[in-house]
Amino acid sequence: KRDRRDTVRPSTRGAVAALRELGIRPVLVTGDNARAAEHVAAQVGIGAADVRAEVLPADKRDVVADLQAQGAVVGMVGDGVNDAAALAQAGTQGLGFAMGSGADVAIEAADITLVRTDLDAAVAAVRVSRETLRIIRQNLFWAFAYNVAAIPLAAAGLLNPMIAGAAMACSSVIVVTNSLRLRRAGR
Repeated sequence: KRDRRDTVRPSTRGAVAALRELGIRPVLVTGDNARAAEHVAAQVGIGAADVRAEVLPADKRDVVADLQAQGAVVGMVGDGVNDAAALAQAGTQGLGFAMGSGADVAIEAADITLVRTDLDAAVAAVRVSRETLRIIRQNLFWAFAYNVAAIPLAAAGLLNPMIAGAAMACSSVIVVTNSLRLRRAGR
């Protein structure tokens, strides 16, 4: 993402590489002319095939909709009034990320508002969300495993209620302890 002086933020190239490592294909969609867009894309590591230049604000939404029609789950990062429609469209089958320093309409249209103003914040958000889903799945496993094992034993009278209560408490401690690992997510 470029700031108002048309310079590339130093962290952007690393953020684009991190997105690729996460299996995400970055696409640059801009109203700038093709030459400027391809220059910026080359600086941050985005190939010319993934550059959409000279795109009018209303057409940004169409670019997102076209990607979605091709089966892509789109995460749109934007900060301006010109990005609002595309951010809202991204939210229909993906996510819109607004930079917290951006226009109010962009923040309102987006699903997530990033507090930091660099692309690394979007990378961190993706990592945190993926880790959260992983932890939720693990917690569901432990909760169901306890119930699958303990309920039939208790119903058959083979499990002392005191032991069942202690096992339930242990199950809750495992779930809470597992969830606390999220504090390290996104770093």
